[in-house]
Amino acid sequence: MTKVLVLYYSSYGHVEMMAGAVAEGAREAGADVDIKRVPETAPAEVVKAAGFRSNPDHPEAQPDDLANYDAIIVGSPTRFGNMSSQMQSFFDRTGGLWAGGKLIDKVGGAFTSTASQHGGQETTLISIQKTLQHHGMILVGLPYSYDKLTELGEVIGGTPYGASTIAGGDGSRQPSEIDLGGAKFQGRRIAQIAAKLAG
Repeated sequence: MTKVLVLYYSSYGHVEMMAGAVAEGAREAGADVDIKRVPETAPAEVVKAAGFRSNPDHPEAQPDDLANYDAIIVGSPTRFGNMSSQMQSFFDRTGGLWAGGKLIDKVGGAFTSTASQHGGQETTLISIQKTLQHHGMILVGLPYSYDKLTELGEVIGGTPYGASTIAGGDGSRQPSEIDLGGAKFQGRRIAQIAAKLAG
């Protein structure tokens, strides 16, 4: 059975919700799926003052965990058009995996959340993808076969680089059905491709 890791960081729960949809899609494709979060690196007083979620439902990942999966799907909110410092810090600890070529030919993908409609979704996804490419991974995005990418009747996330959602400046907007549908579609597609490559 194909093993898929959904690895995420979420300050307020939007990326965590998307991670659940990604995992659901991968499970629909028959994969064995784990959801793990990266450690919080912000000082405790900042976490408390900002009201960050502690995400107790999902265990913390360690870098060596990544070698145990056929596919790794990474979710992070945007920070000035890049992945969050928490996710970057986690990948900064994967030098040993890189040196040993442990992630080469694994399938990878990315998903994200931004505060605004044009808040850096695509650049954040690409910042994650660049890291996965340095590890020799095979990237899978969200193609236009997910036909909701061309929806114009409402404000939505979703890019060909990966699933996304818009949280709003105050975090009040939750992922829409279209956003979650894109995440599920991407998770399913990545799991299917990983299974084909493994077979």
